Amino acid sequence: MDAAALGMRTHRFTPEAVQTRLLDWYDRHRRRLPWRALPGETPDPYAVWLSEIMLQQTTVAAVKPYFEAFLGRWPSVADLAAAPQEEVLTAWAGLGYYARARNLHACAMAVTERHGGRFPDSETALRDLPGIGPYTAAAIAAIAFDRPATPLDGNIERVTARLFAVTEPLPGVKPNLQALAATLTPQARPGDFAQAEMDLGATICLPRTPKCLLCPLEELCAARAAGLADQLPRKAPKAAKPTRRGVAFWLTRSDGAVLLRRRPPKGLLGGMTEVPSSDWTEAGPGEGEAAGAAPTPVSWQALPGLVRHTFTHFHLELTVWTGRLESGEEVEGFWVPLEGLAAAGLPSVMRKVAKHAIKLGV
Repeated sequence: MDAAALGMRTHRFTPEAVQTRLLDWYDRHRRRLPWRALPGETPDPYAVWLSEIMLQQTTVAAVKPYFEAFLGRWPSVADLAAAPQEEVLTAWAGLGYYARARNLHACAMAVTERHGGRFPDSETALRDLPGIGPYTAAAIAAIAFDRPATPLDGNIERVTARLFAVTEPLPGVKPNLQALAATLTPQARPGDFAQAEMDLGATICLPRTPKCLLCPLEELCAARAAGLADQLPRKAPKAAKPTRRGVAFWLTRSDGAVLLRRRPPKGLLGGMTEVPSSDWTEAGPGEGEAAGAAPTPVSWQALPGLVRHTFTHFHLELTVWTGRLESGEEVEGFWVPLEGLAAAGLPSVMRKVAKHAIKLGV
């Protein structure tokens, strides 16, 4: 069954009716966002790309200060490409999903080296750049270049599932939602239409309590007609996340400075600054194994309590060991004064470790 037939099985409306109503609503109610061009302005592809990378699995509220800081520090893609990767990772600290920061820098370099500092305007060429997948390529093509592309983020998934009353669960139904959404994409103003769908999902077509009476598509929505709006999109049950355990080593010296180090460039938190720690495993290290993972053999003391953090695929529990280096021996890593920790680029989990150690008077 093709996308048009999937949509027609429960409700009848024309794409033109959806486009007209939604664009009229967007012209009156569009959100003002720092990366979004005002009416009559030409979008900046660099700003669109930067915002789309930052917004992956991250809220608008969390992204705004990072976006403004990045744009102020690196106002063009060439400026970002010329920055050392460590500076980019430090500026990204706290935003999470750190592979995005590494890909961000790699993409900036690719745009500068391959395309003379100008983003390509086709989905195909955009997808050939580091860190740009199908959604991001479609979003940039539509929003920055007004190409008739169909991005499918969480908001657009929800709007589409409800408009067509798609009851099959995510993630398996995603290809059908992509196909259905594509039937609505207009040739004129596709960028505004994509942003209108995003705004509708973010402000009206909410996950648990959709504001159907305020929705410009209420009369066309198959889920609203069937009384299913607050139940869609359905999701397949998630597998339980495992818990991993480890030990973080809070080592200070006589002047109060704390030992930090940089994680390997590949893998989880790749290239980020961290409080040294053992490997993170489900069993966690035994006392002897933990001592062997410590940055130096001083008299270590375990602090009470745990530092807990949740990543995409697992929960983490860290015990914090504290120690003091009295001698002047060399230790792998670098020393940062306590007052410099805020600028050290620690990811969120390591900020929790620091807070835990400092709170307990270390």
